Amino acid sequence: MPPDVHSKEFRTAPIDVGGHRLAGPALLAPMSGVSDLPFRRLAQQLGAGLVVSEMVASRELVGARPDVLRRAHGDGLAPHVIQLVGCEPRWMAEGARMAEAAGADIIDINMGCPAREVTGRLSGSALMREPDLALALIEAVIGAVRVPVTLKMRLGWDDRTLNAPELARRAEAAGVRLVTVHGRTRCQFFKGDADWRKVRAVADAVAIPVIVNGDITSPADAMAAMAQSGARGVMIGRGAYGAPWAPGRIGAAMTTGSDPGAPPLARQRAIALAHVTEMLRHYGSRLGLRNARKHVGWYLVSSGRPPAEVKAWRQRLCTEEEASRLLSGLAEFYARAEEAFSREMAA
Repeated sequence: MPPDVHSKEFRTAPIDVGGHRLAGPALLAPMSGVSDLPFRRLAQQLGAGLVVSEMVASRELVGARPDVLRRAHGDGLAPHVIQLVGCEPRWMAEGARMAEAAGADIIDINMGCPAREVTGRLSGSALMREPDLALALIEAVIGAVRVPVTLKMRLGWDDRTLNAPELARRAEAAGVRLVTVHGRTRCQFFKGDADWRKVRAVADAVAIPVIVNGDITSPADAMAAMAQSGARGVMIGRGAYGAPWAPGRIGAAMTTGSDPGAPPLARQRAIALAHVTEMLRHYGSRLGLRNARKHVGWYLVSSGRPPAEVKAWRQRLCTEEEASRLLSGLAEFYARAEEAFSREMAA
C-alpha cells in the first residue's frame, strides 16, 4: 500500500542549511534551460522550499561570459543558490568567490549532470569516477567562501560503482551542509525508474540532510520517496515542467498532510501569463519568445485538456513570432479551457 499523504507519520521537520531554514521540504531542481531567474522566482513565490540556479560553469563565470553571468542572477530570491560545475579546483574556487560576491547565500556543486558535453569534460557526474578529484573540488569551494556549500550527485557512474555513500561521507567531513541524490546512475541518464531505496545508503552514511531526487511528480511520489530513501526532503525536476507550483504543492502536502491540489485553471492562466511576461522582460522580446515556447507547451499539457486539443494549441502558440499575440493566444486558450471544463462539470 502506498504511503498516505494524510498520515502524520510523513510530516516533515524543518531543514536547515548553514543557518538558512528552508521554507519547505520540496525543493526545485537546477535544470539547464528551465530554472532560469523568472522560473525560480515564480516557483519560490508558489511555495518551493528552495530554488537552485541552472548550472553555472565556474571558469566561464570567472571569465564573465554574459550568458553565464545571467544564469547566476538571483534578484528577489532569498536564499539565492548558485550551482557551480567544473573540473579544476582553481576555477571552482574562483567561481565560488565570484558567486558569493554576486550575492549567493548558498553554493551548490554539480556532480550529477549526466550530459555528454559535461561529463566529457570530467565535470558533473563524471566526477563520481574520480572521487579524489571530486573531494579536491569540494574542499576548494568550501575553502574559498564563507557561505554554506551543498552537493548534488547521482548514485554512481554505473551499477558497478554505487559510491554515493562514500562520496557523501567525504563531502560531509569536508564541510558540505546538505547532499541531494538523484536515484539513478549516470549511465542510466533518465531511463528506467529512479531507485529511491538506494538513496537510503546515503542517508544512513551521513548526519547532514539528504534530499532525494528523481521521478517525483506528486505528493504520493514524495511520500514514497521519503519512506524508501530515509531522506529529509525531496527535489522536484521534470515534475515542475509547466507546473512551477509543483514543489509548493508537494511541500504543503508533506508538511500539513493535506494535498492542496493543482491550482484551478484561472490561477494557472495568471501564472502562465505572468511567467511568459517576465521571460520577455528578462531576455528581451526575441530571445524571451524563443525561450518561452517550451514552457508554453508544458503549461498547455498541465491544463489537463485532451491531447488533440493541446497539440493544436501548441502548433499555434509555439510557432508564434509576435510576443503580444502569444500572450493573447495563451489567455484565449485558458478562457476556452475554463468554459469547456465548466460545461463538462455541469453535464
